[in-house]
Amino acid sequence: MRRRYVATAVLVSLLLIGTVAALPGGRALVVADAETGEQYLTVPVEDGTTVALEYMHSVEKTRVYDEYTVRGDHLEMTRMEFESFGWGLPSGANVTREDGVYVFDPPGNYTRVTVSPGDVAGHKLHVGAETYDLVARTNGRSVHLYVTQRSAFGAAKDQLNT
Repeated sequence: MRRRYVATAVLVSLLLIGTVAALPGGRALVVADAETGEQYLTVPVEDGTTVALEYMHSVEKTRVYDEYTVRGDHLEMTRMEFESFGWGLPSGANVTREDGVYVFDPPGNYTRVTVSPGDVAGHKLHVGAETYDLVARTNGRSVHLYVTQRSAFGAAKDQLNT
């Protein structure tokens, strides 16, 4: 009789865990190794969350800021700031000048953004109000940034790891 209660309790527990794991828990921005898929960072996001890359242009030695906004499962590029024109920067774009920097509203909607963080560039990742040292987090390895749906179990796990 006791074994039946224990077996029933274990079965109910497993069903509850499975149900919670399957429930949606919102979205997250994932930073994953471009080759192995290893996840270096998972940060909860929602529609309208700002995600930005900030780095030093390797040739011009000036600051570049690429801003994206979470839109569903995409990252929409909504702003680019740079201090000088150089290789890889939008020289033919319709830019404005604000507080000493060039500002550009680039087109683009991405399911994945690939970044190769480096010591010279000193890539930083901004997600909402938080800032992460992308070079230190990834050991300078190329990464993909993307938005994914999380389960309630994954969301709870992320909260425990924070």
